[in-house]
Amino acid sequence: MLRSRIITALVLAPLVIAAIYLLPLYGFALAFWLIAAAGAWEWAGLAGVSGAAGRAVYVAILAGLAGAVWTVPDYWTHVLWLGVGFWICAALAVLSYPRGAGLSVHPLIALPAGLVAALAAWMALVVVRAEPGGATWVLWLLFLVWAADIGAYFAGRRFGRRKLAPRVSPGKTWEGLAGGVAVSLAVTVAMLWPMGAFTPVWIPLIVLLVGVSVFGDLFESVMKRSRGVKDSGSLLPGHGGALDRIDSVIAALPVFALLLQRGL
Repeated sequence: MLRSRIITALVLAPLVIAAIYLLPLYGFALAFWLIAAAGAWEWAGLAGVSGAAGRAVYVAILAGLAGAVWTVPDYWTHVLWLGVGFWICAALAVLSYPRGAGLSVHPLIALPAGLVAALAAWMALVVVRAEPGGATWVLWLLFLVWAADIGAYFAGRRFGRRKLAPRVSPGKTWEGLAGGVAVSLAVTVAMLWPMGAFTPVWIPLIVLLVGVSVFGDLFESVMKRSRGVKDSGSLLPGHGGALDRIDSVIAALPVFALLLQRGL
């Protein structure tokens, strides 16, 4: 499993970095919309849409919404706030689990929620990439969240004692979370220190973004438990589905984009 995860990451990482730095904004937006679409396809499955035709319609709706919002930049920030609002509700669902667990996968709730989550994450990527130095900011956020995931995995295996959310994801621990924050901080220092851009204000920001990303992971776990599945899909060897790989990122993205718009 670990070997498959590493191989998949080594294959995908150069492609993602190339897309971030080499594509023009519209090409970048299209490339990452395809990733959002893969996540939306799997989200629809967790929401109870089992047939390919139904999932295709769901992805087509996401495409229509993305196209409409792309043409009206004045609405971009509103979409980000919608995403933040959704993730606040998702965090409440995680904290109250298993009460109301069925609501997280009820089609009338989960399907619109998935469109909001996917659209807000995609829009956040566009907003961040359009900022001065935006490509580096996008890469930093992705590295931050993935570093937190890696740090939490190994710290949790080595030192994990106290369960973080035992009813939702028994494998996650507070020690793992601390390890994730520590590794994310190390990545941030490594990227920003040479540019003279690192200051102590980054520490609470990192804690905030890692915390939000954890709720993204945990909410997907709530959906999978409610649906009775282990993974959202099987697209990525060693990782499960696309949504299993991006669940943490899509939660952190709108928060980071709004903070970046306001000068952090």
